[in-house]
Amino acid sequence: MTGERAKRFPLGLADLERKPRGATERVREPLAAREGAARRVDTFASHAADKMGAPNVPLASALALTSERVRERMVERLRGNGIADARVLDAIAAVPRHMFVDPGLAAQAYEDAALPIGHQQTISKPSVVARMLELAAAGRPLDRVLEIGTGCGYQAAVLARIARDVYSIERIKPLYERAKLNLRPLRVPNIRLHYGDGRVGLPAVAPFDAIVIAAAGLDVPQALLEQLAVGGRLVAPVGSQSGQAQVLTLVERVAPSQWRESRLDRVFFVPLKSGVI
Repeated sequence: MTGERAKRFPLGLADLERKPRGATERVREPLAAREGAARRVDTFASHAADKMGAPNVPLASALALTSERVRERMVERLRGNGIADARVLDAIAAVPRHMFVDPGLAAQAYEDAALPIGHQQTISKPSVVARMLELAAAGRPLDRVLEIGTGCGYQAAVLARIARDVYSIERIKPLYERAKLNLRPLRVPNIRLHYGDGRVGLPAVAPFDAIVIAAAGLDVPQALLEQLAVGGRLVAPVGSQSGQAQVLTLVERVAPSQWRESRLDRVFFVPLKSGVI
């Protein structure tokens, strides 16, 4: 339609000449057919953009963002940075990250950057998500996993492609509701979202094969350590609330009353807090 308008305006002198009625009708018919075809293409493309979950992103951007090629490039960067677990890489390749950020930030969705999601919270960098999930899985089949800090729901969606059942807790009610909305179009059957205090965990559902904490506390809450299965792995940032000395920490439960801790990478996360808001 845009191209057609460009041809018709402004009108040249030759276009103002009167044509015999029959000639005009012969030209008008294919033009109407082309306009109808253009309308059908526009309608289909708009429907596709709506299905992709990025209705507020310009059409060209929405189509580019959701292409498999964009996600493949992100996965190649993760592989180049040392992520080797094929399950983690496949899961990240399959989940459309742009559906979990504000439309105005969708163009940055596949960069290796943390992005704001409101309420002073962020969606973690893809490289950090991949690193934490690779540490949590450690090549094992995962039956039941607990996530502390649902946020926008992105990490839970990735986890759901690795584990049989994912339980995720969010303490901020608007984010809990937003995660539900973000996940609904994906129809993920094995995620159970909970609104509550993540530091308490979900003792009624424990033990968990893995626990992933997406916020930093000065230590790992004992309640969560107790909910880890023997042989299970907990991954969490640990350190000051200011983020100056946070370290990604792996805790393995090696016996009913024994845990082994490994301190790994420098990271920066929002604070782990008690209660709900």
